Amino acid sequence: MKPNKNLLLFIACVFLTACATPKWGQFQSEPPTATSTMAPTAVPMTATATTMPTPTTYDPGSTVEPPTPTLAPQAWKSMPIVPVVSSRMVSVYLAGLAAGRDPNHFSKIGDCQNIATYFLSAFDDPKDYRLGTQYAYLQQTIDHFAGSWSRQSLAVKGGENVAASLDPLWADPKQCKSGETPIACEIRVNNPTIVTISMEESWSGDLVKYNQYLRKIVQYVLSQNVVPILATRAEIPGSSNSINEVVSRVAYDYQVPLWNFGVSILQLPSYGLTGDGFHLSQAGNFFDDPNSMKEGWPWRNLTALQAIDAVYRAVSGQH
Repeated sequence: MKPNKNLLLFIACVFLTACATPKWGQFQSEPPTATSTMAPTAVPMTATATTMPTPTTYDPGSTVEPPTPTLAPQAWKSMPIVPVVSSRMVSVYLAGLAAGRDPNHFSKIGDCQNIATYFLSAFDDPKDYRLGTQYAYLQQTIDHFAGSWSRQSLAVKGGENVAASLDPLWADPKQCKSGETPIACEIRVNNPTIVTISMEESWSGDLVKYNQYLRKIVQYVLSQNVVPILATRAEIPGSSNSINEVVSRVAYDYQVPLWNFGVSILQLPSYGLTGDGFHLSQAGNFFDDPNSMKEGWPWRNLTALQAIDAVYRAVSGQH
């Protein structure tokens, strides 16, 4: 029997719509089991990742959400741009290697801000980027992950959000198995050790749903013995619909690396955004060119590269 198109559209709309924008603190969770509080400080973007103290007890293979500590609404703005890597992620990485994950592969999960046309693909073509002396140390990581930078991810698509990434309706029918979600398909096909997760939209401002689905994504990735890197987005300061508050808290709860892109563009003209307040301003990925570094996209690609470099060095023991 053929599927009912109207029913499929209705299901898709359920995933792409939302109800209300909660205030900070409305997320339901158990009281934290640790007494420590998070007081991160900004670090230079060339900083080496270090080990973060373990605030809670959490089994990466568990389907139970860890307790949620209380963070100030703007705490993400003082968190490092380059991830701090917990000892737990080293364990996840090593478990992935033992399970046969490819140490030379990473994957991307996200929406239109992650398509290969703009995001990271330049690093597979030497003529499309320039590190300069300040960022020359990143070339080793570029070489290590050759081919992954420009790869078309099966978990990246324009309009794909946290719910759609977990919905088989959004999976590529040519490459994915029946009933397989885009994330599961991408991890199976590419077999990565690390994934970047960058979801820019909450859809109608429903941060409660965004929080729930993002946690499910992180839980699934960890259950596959893959290290997730969560990304904050470029936001106009004072936004009442701050995804970054949710992302930073989820990263802290699960002790996964936070690529704090949102902080890197706060000093740029128009915060690195075009007139629509969402899409990033464009320039070439020439990191030694002051004019290029006034725009959003070069900073997104540079800080993503730095994040992957920091995580890879930390989990593989190459501090």
